[in-house]
Amino acid sequence: MPKSKEHVGAPAMTTAAFTFAVRRREPVLVGPAAPTPRETKRLSDLDDHETLRGQAPFLFFYRGGAHAHDRDPAGVIRRALGEALVPYYPLAGRLREVEARKLVVDCTGEGVMFVEADADVRLADLEAAATGLTPPFPCMDQLLFDVDGSSGVLGCPLLLIQVTRLLCGGFVFAIRLNHTICDAIGLAQFVSAVAELGRGLPAPTVAPPWSRELLEARNPPRPTFPHREFDAVPPPPPPPPGDMVMRTFTFGPSDISAIRKDLPPNLRDTVTTFEVLTAALWRARTAALELSPDEDVRLVFISNIRGLPELGLPAGYYGNACVPMAVLVTVEALLGGSLGDAVELVREAKATVTAEYARSTADLLVLRGRPYVAMSNLFLVSDNRHAGFQRVDFGWGEPVYAGPAATVFGLSLFVHVGNGGGVGAVAAMITLPLPAMDRFASEVKTLMKG
Repeated sequence: MPKSKEHVGAPAMTTAAFTFAVRRREPVLVGPAAPTPRETKRLSDLDDHETLRGQAPFLFFYRGGAHAHDRDPAGVIRRALGEALVPYYPLAGRLREVEARKLVVDCTGEGVMFVEADADVRLADLEAAATGLTPPFPCMDQLLFDVDGSSGVLGCPLLLIQVTRLLCGGFVFAIRLNHTICDAIGLAQFVSAVAELGRGLPAPTVAPPWSRELLEARNPPRPTFPHREFDAVPPPPPPPPGDMVMRTFTFGPSDISAIRKDLPPNLRDTVTTFEVLTAALWRARTAALELSPDEDVRLVFISNIRGLPELGLPAGYYGNACVPMAVLVTVEALLGGSLGDAVELVREAKATVTAEYARSTADLLVLRGRPYVAMSNLFLVSDNRHAGFQRVDFGWGEPVYAGPAATVFGLSLFVHVGNGGGVGAVAAMITLPLPAMDRFASEVKTLMKG
């Protein structure tokens, strides 16, 4: 392992009985391992809106195995990272704004931020402290340290990566993504490329085309849908009072089956896990927040558009190929109706997502100055289960957990889990004020009784 100055992270804890320290080496920039084009590339108009101008953290936990100490994961990943940044060279660049705040990537080859670390803890200890390795994770700020100057949107590294070796021979791969450059599927594709090169493949199995021009707004822009997800509403009120807490609720196949029992027979066997779980959690969260019956509540879910042939997105497209879709009803209508009614609302909205809808979204974003998603009484759901994180193997086997590491009030993330939840289990991450979280947990418990 290369010698460099070490930094000892402040001990972190989830309880008074659980602490550990992380020793970090100096952060370094890892650039492409071979010369790459020096050019400027425009992001698409679906990459470039205010909601995505931020950082998204992801964690991958690996057990290691019998021969885990024979190879150094930090060294393997750092080398493979440089090799992967050759075909993915825009990720080694920096963002800047041009006309009308349009984002472009200057492909400078400066590199991504990389941190090598060691922690005096075993994976089993983390599993015990994080209830089977689901968010929130203990010592998150130490497993993914916020390097000075790395967290902005413009002029900063597009990725921050930390590899932390554990006492047991396992390790944690942490990555923070500038969300404007790619979505969860795109990130999983890039990390998989690093993993393939780390295992000794001569090149990634999926080539990464840029092709962002395919998701540009039309000229002139002409939205053809109302896009209630971007309603021009007054600033949202502050969150409800109480300390914010994040919890992950895991739903195994039997839990999903119990929730389905509340559906009419014509829906019970055809509804997807996403549809029934999204509808059920939306109703449970709305009830837990104790909003006035006449208030509007907004469900927004993120829909992948890679499968729409009219858009012509090539295989391996790693930009933000998704659009938000909104459902808007009153609290009284949502809670006074049945679960089946809420499922039908979700299904109708899903059916609206076409190639024309995607083009209309890009048009509206440009016309409105790239706005945030409307935040008032928002429940935004993003399903990360099929991104491919759980299959990323750097040479030490598949991860115990892989996926998003945190969420905020208003946002719920669905993640695939296999540890403790059974085959096909879904982990739903959610953040609420503590009093509302207690009520939400009670609602969920009732849901799973069927």
